[in-house]
Amino acid sequence: MTVQINYKSIISKNIAGNHVFFVDESFNISGIKKNISINEYSHLSDLLKVREKKKKFLSFEISSKKTIFLVSIKKDINVSNLEKLGAEFYDFTTKFKENSYLVFLDTINNSNKNSIGNFLHGLKLKSYVFDIYKSKKNKKIISFNVIGKKIKISSQQQLRFKALEEGSFFARDLVSEPANVLHPDEYAKRINALKKLGLKINVYDKKKLKKLGMNALLGVGQGSIRGSYLVTMEWNGAKNNSKPLAFVGKGVCFDTGGYSLKPAKFMEDMTYDMAGSATVVGLMKNLAKRKAKINAVGVVGLVENMVSGNAQRPGDIVKSYSGQTIEVLNTDAEGRLVLADALTYTEKKYKPRFIIDLATLTGAIIVSLGSEYAGLFSNDDKLSKQLLEAGDKVEEKLWRMPLHKNFDKLINSKNADMQNINYVGGAGSTTAAQFLQRFILNKTPWAHLDIAGMAFSKYGGALNSGGATSYGVRLLNKLIEDNYE
Repeated sequence: MTVQINYKSIISKNIAGNHVFFVDESFNISGIKKNISINEYSHLSDLLKVREKKKKFLSFEISSKKTIFLVSIKKDINVSNLEKLGAEFYDFTTKFKENSYLVFLDTINNSNKNSIGNFLHGLKLKSYVFDIYKSKKNKKIISFNVIGKKIKISSQQQLRFKALEEGSFFARDLVSEPANVLHPDEYAKRINALKKLGLKINVYDKKKLKKLGMNALLGVGQGSIRGSYLVTMEWNGAKNNSKPLAFVGKGVCFDTGGYSLKPAKFMEDMTYDMAGSATVVGLMKNLAKRKAKINAVGVVGLVENMVSGNAQRPGDIVKSYSGQTIEVLNTDAEGRLVLADALTYTEKKYKPRFIIDLATLTGAIIVSLGSEYAGLFSNDDKLSKQLLEAGDKVEEKLWRMPLHKNFDKLINSKNADMQNINYVGGAGSTTAAQFLQRFILNKTPWAHLDIAGMAFSKYGGALNSGGATSYGVRLLNKLIEDNYE
C-alpha cells in the first residue's frame, strides 16, 4: 500500500468523494458549514445527535458519492499529539475501501501554523510497510489531497516533512533487509549511492582500515567472508567552515555473537544490530534532501560478526586506532569494538562540535528501560539537556544514565589497557558506555545512545506499524533544528 499526499489550492462545495474535516472535541460542525451544502449540513447535524461523540473520528455516508469524515482535534494540541492523531487516522481509514480523500485545510483550528503538515507527517510515517519480498503485494494507492483557498504550509515546510519521511523510511528499509541481502558489501554500496544528493562519501575497506590501524573494528569482522568497512558521509550546508556535528553508528549487519555464540532463539532478530548506523544514514539523507544549513558528518562501521576458522577468539588482544589495547574477553561484546575505532577516528579527523553515537549495544538497557526510553550516557550536560528536550518533543524519549570513573575498575585488564566486558557482573550498559568514553581522547562533547530497546518493535508504536522504527532520525533532526540551524 502506498500513501500519496498532494496539495491543491482549490475548493468547492460540490466536489464528490471522501471529505475530511477537522472539528473540535464536541464535534461542533459550524466551522465546516461553508464547505458543504445546506442540505448536507442539516443532514449531518441530525446524524450527530444520535452518534457517540467520545471518539476521535466519525464517518458519515452522505450519499452514494460522498462520505464525510470528521476528525476531532483539541485547539491546544501539541505537535507530537498532532502526529499521533494523524497516525491514528491512517489506521482508521484502512478499515474503508476508499482510495482518495479530500482534506479541508481551512477547517483546522490550531495555533500551530504547520498543524496540517504535522498531522499528515504522522499519517505518512504510520503507513510504512516493508513488503518487497512478498510475492503478493498490496498495490493499493491512497491519496490525501489537501485543499483550501490558501495552503498555509509553505513549500519549504513541505520539503522538510518529505525529507524527514524519506530519511526515516530509508533507515527502516536498511534495518528490515535480511542479512543475506544487506551484508557489509551491499550496505557500503547503498550508502555510496547517496552521493547523488550532494553528500561526500568515503568508503574505507579492509586494506585501508588495516593501514590506518583500525584493528578493533577489523577484529570483529575477520570471521566473515564479507568485507569490513568504515564509511564517512559529509554534508557541508553551512556558508562558513564551522566545525561539523558528528554522528557515529554501529553497523553490525548480522551478529552471531562469534565464538561467544548467542542462543538460537531470536538470533534471527540480529539483522537489526546495524540499526544505529541506519539511523545515522537516514539522518544524513534527510539533511541532504532538505539542504540543511549546517555542516555534519556521519560515520558508520560496517561488519558482520561470524564464526569461522579465522574468527576472533575470546582472549585475543587487539590494538585500537587510538593506540589503546583491548583484551576481547567476549566476542559478543563486539559493537563497542567497532565504535571504539569509529569514535576516535571521527574526533581526530573532523574535530567536531560534538559526537553522538547510536548503537543497539546492550541487552542490559532493555532490562533497565524496556521499549519506552533509550539510554543516554554523556560527558556533557548541555548536550544531554538538548537531546532530552528534543526526544520529548518528537516522542523518541531518552533517560540519562550514569557515567563515573569508579566504573573504570570493572573494565581494566591485567593483560591489556582494558577488557571489553565487565566480568564481575552488573551495570552492563554503563560499563559499555564507560568503555566507549575511553576513545574520546580530546574531551569533545559526546553522547552515547543505547537504542537496543527502541530500534525494532514487534508490536508497533505510535508512528510505526511494527518492525524497524527508525528511532533517532527524528530525534536528531529535532536536535539540529532547535539548536544548531
